[in-house]
Amino acid sequence: MKKVKILTIILAIVLVTMIAFGGVYIQVQNRMSDKVKDYSYAMDLKGSRNIRLKVDDSTNTIIKDSEGNEVEETEELTDEQLAEKGYTKEETPANSQDILTEENYTKSKNIIEKRLKKLGVDNYIIKLDKQTGDIVIEIPENDQTDSVVSNIGTPGNFEIIDTETKEVLMDNNDIKLSNVMYGSDSTTGTTSSGTAVYLNIEFTKEGAKKLEDISNKYVKTESTDNTENTENAENTENTENTESSEETATEETTEKTITMKIDDQEVMTTSFDETIKTGEMQLSIGSSTTDSKTLQNYVEQASSMAIVLDNGEIPVKYEVSENEYVLSDITNNELKIVVYVMAVIVAIALIILVIRYKVFGLLSAVSYVGLASIFVLVIRYANVVLSIEGIFGIAIVLILNYIFINKLLSKLKDEKVDDKTVTNKTKETYKEFFIKIVPICIAVITFCFINWSPISSFGMVMFWGIALIALYNFIVTNSILKIKASK
Repeated sequence: MKKVKILTIILAIVLVTMIAFGGVYIQVQNRMSDKVKDYSYAMDLKGSRNIRLKVDDSTNTIIKDSEGNEVEETEELTDEQLAEKGYTKEETPANSQDILTEENYTKSKNIIEKRLKKLGVDNYIIKLDKQTGDIVIEIPENDQTDSVVSNIGTPGNFEIIDTETKEVLMDNNDIKLSNVMYGSDSTTGTTSSGTAVYLNIEFTKEGAKKLEDISNKYVKTESTDNTENTENAENTENTENTESSEETATEETTEKTITMKIDDQEVMTTSFDETIKTGEMQLSIGSSTTDSKTLQNYVEQASSMAIVLDNGEIPVKYEVSENEYVLSDITNNELKIVVYVMAVIVAIALIILVIRYKVFGLLSAVSYVGLASIFVLVIRYANVVLSIEGIFGIAIVLILNYIFINKLLSKLKDEKVDDKTVTNKTKETYKEFFIKIVPICIAVITFCFINWSPISSFGMVMFWGIALIALYNFIVTNSILKIKASK
């Protein structure tokens, strides 16, 4: 029975090891795809995307009529035709001189930094040239990088205007927060046609009051005109010759509409069905759908808009002057060499355990491999960003676990071992080992909260490693040795 239990634990460890270091491959569209999550690498291992945001120094051509009002839709008119209509051209800079201040440069940098955090980019470097206003950003290269780049430099100018007079009714200052919402849409009362995605905008107290006033003013109204026509009025006394009166009702809908714009792009033009008193507005993104890819696209669109609106408008207009991928100084071959060297050192250390402690050493070596396998899986699924310092942290965790096991086996070597002895010696080893590494534990927890990739990567790796040493050895190593020692 002991052999069966031990064999079961060993087979479980072998399975976990195969998954951790070999992967789980499933055929997807005529190719084999590994379903085990990949590692998340820091910029010093995977490379980075370098983006330079340059202050926009371009000019815009504006056409104005004789009264100084801006005229739209004049692209097809020649200069002669513009002169005949009394129109004039004006060149206006994208950024006026009063905007180009150090205060606005700093504000722009802070807003971009907030957007990076909202987009889930924790590992980044951002620098501001206070003289020119240019901003240099360095972010990790991954599948989301292009989406991040498209969002960080967007001005985020939000406006609700009167469609006819172009009067600005609401702007960014009225927004409290914005987020993404989901809802079920149904064409009938019972049959759902899919999931709808909404951009929810919540306004400030003053903004909510403005929204209530606007929705009250720009609400759809209907007027009914009833016309009664009576023929042969002179024969009213003769009921047989009197034609019935005809009533015709004519309904006319009168609307004052508002236009919502984000960065001068029209999002929607509408009037309101009723007065909005909640201080919130939901904008439908796309149409309801049951297709997961389409739904994901709508969610990404809504999320991008929410992130841009939620952190305020960038006061300075920028253009992307550089957008390039920079390779890491450490190549994949060099990284593989480091891994192979660590594997060889671990193998030699485990062989020494087997030689010194015989069967207990062999079982502990198998358990050690299981911990290492689970450790690399935890690093992946806990979204730990691996840097060079993080790899160093992995090596330290493996050393600490080896020290723990060696201490435990040394206590059992000269003892008459049974399952109770294993339990008692395990408790002693836990007490001695973790008391000694208390300072390390305190430092590791501190490192986890430092917003600098090399230190936080090391801290997170060490945190999960020490936690796993405590939990895994109590459950697996202690159990397998107790089973072997039991009579």
